[in-house]
Amino acid sequence: MTHTLHRKGTADNLSDDYVLLCIPAKGINEDGSGAKMQEFLRIALRHNPVNIGDIKSGNMYSVGTEKVIAGVQDGTIVHAVYDNPQTVARVLKELREADLGMSVVVSGLFRVVEECCQKAGLKRHTVEYSLGIWGKTDKLPPEEVLEVTTMCGHGMVATGLVDFLADDVKRGRKSAQDAANELARQCVCGVFNPARAAKLLAAMAAPG
Repeated sequence: MTHTLHRKGTADNLSDDYVLLCIPAKGINEDGSGAKMQEFLRIALRHNPVNIGDIKSGNMYSVGTEKVIAGVQDGTIVHAVYDNPQTVARVLKELREADLGMSVVVSGLFRVVEECCQKAGLKRHTVEYSLGIWGKTDKLPPEEVLEVTTMCGHGMVATGLVDFLADDVKRGRKSAQDAANELARQCVCGVFNPARAAKLLAAMAAPG
């Protein structure tokens, strides 16, 4: 299971949203995994991710890339986010060649992720599905807001902040990208995609 599994959206606006998680197996290869996680992040950074993060130390928008890498410890989970599948395929190819011995999970559109694996010379091991949200769904925020907030799998991006920043964008007080970057800082582990968020906020702020 991964906290990036429940991202809401359409096939169109999810086509620029891909998250890579690098994880050691608890009690099996945790010892010495910190250095391998750091190498994962260095490889990720060579391909211009829109976000990286460490679940314990923060993300590139909250603490900066150098502190993210320096803060990686054995047993942590690190992430990198990309906004196009071509780059994902290149990253996976380089990770295959690096052979770090860590588990790598890719979240994204199933068909596209499968194509990325094939281009990288990999065969996917497991597929996980989200069954959606059950219960009193009428209590949920509007779909356009959920498309933004569900990019933080730990629920650290508040609905009210999304509405506030979308209004700032609408009134010209802040650019959509600046607003998206502010939201990205709230998602500590770094799975939030500010490139996609900027497009979603711009759409929320559009007249009509």
